[in-house]
Amino acid sequence: MLLGGLAAVGGLTAAPAQTGQVVVYSARHYGQEPAFEAFTRRTGVQIKMLNGGTGELLERLKAEGDKTPADVLLTVDAGNLWNAARAGLLQKMDSPELQASIPAHLRDPEMRWVGLTVRARTIMYDTRKVKPAELSTYEALGDPKWKGRLCLRTSGYVYNQSLIATMIRRHGEARTAEIVRGWVANQPVILSSDTKILEAIAAGRCDVGLTNHYYLARLLAKDPAFPVAPFWADQATTGTHVNVSGAGVTAHARNRAQAIKLLEFLSSPEAQQMFADVSFEYPANPQAGVTPLVARWGRFKQDDLNIAAAGEFQAAATRLADRVGYK
Repeated sequence: MLLGGLAAVGGLTAAPAQTGQVVVYSARHYGQEPAFEAFTRRTGVQIKMLNGGTGELLERLKAEGDKTPADVLLTVDAGNLWNAARAGLLQKMDSPELQASIPAHLRDPEMRWVGLTVRARTIMYDTRKVKPAELSTYEALGDPKWKGRLCLRTSGYVYNQSLIATMIRRHGEARTAEIVRGWVANQPVILSSDTKILEAIAAGRCDVGLTNHYYLARLLAKDPAFPVAPFWADQATTGTHVNVSGAGVTAHARNRAQAIKLLEFLSSPEAQQMFADVSFEYPANPQAGVTPLVARWGRFKQDDLNIAAAGEFQAAATRLADRVGYK
């Protein structure tokens, strides 16, 4: 379906390179269309998109090799971007503009990918039962006072794998195992989605949980009285864990220059604001604004550990979760 300058693209055979188009393989299924359309209006360059799951798109890029039509890979979670780069599916980008727009901790140290939006994974609490003064750190969710009161998403989901991976990078495996073992000792309710965790808190099944912030924003946009609020974890120490959705130029991009121009535009305050307004995420570019619903939660200190750790320690995080009984 055509959407302004956007069109679906299919098949495994690449069309001849065209300077007037960029083909995007996207595992991000919402929020980018206004920015893509603005890029097309400004430059005349058409955006063609193929949507799919991250694993599906990575396998497709591997199978297509140098025959791929894809110029850009857009996906969620730094762990997925790290895996794509490690598999040789992304190339280095020589772009001072991207380096100036996106803080160093939100992009690949070798500039094979950059974060475009920021997701804070933090503590959510029932405003009817829990006072903010009772909350502090991720580690403190292992306090016995939260026994039977904690909801968590399954450890197999990439957002939690990335949280644990960055904790390993920050604290080491032994200390991280102690932290996660504390969560498990509190007999958490394990649910299959962040939205279900927030709904469980509102329904009284648990009093606290860990989710990405924008899931709460979506619920509050529909129901301002929804009785859950975020607490920014670890503000007195390392800062709240953040992750990204982001993008990189594919290793065999046929429209490399235009692909880099697209990413440079997507990192600009104008496009970043479009992402934030539609998706309730935080802009990766600190010069861009935050949508009012999210802004009312106030500023918070981000963990400035480079998020590439989410991929580098992903396998270790999976092993650790299994070892301590976090299902």
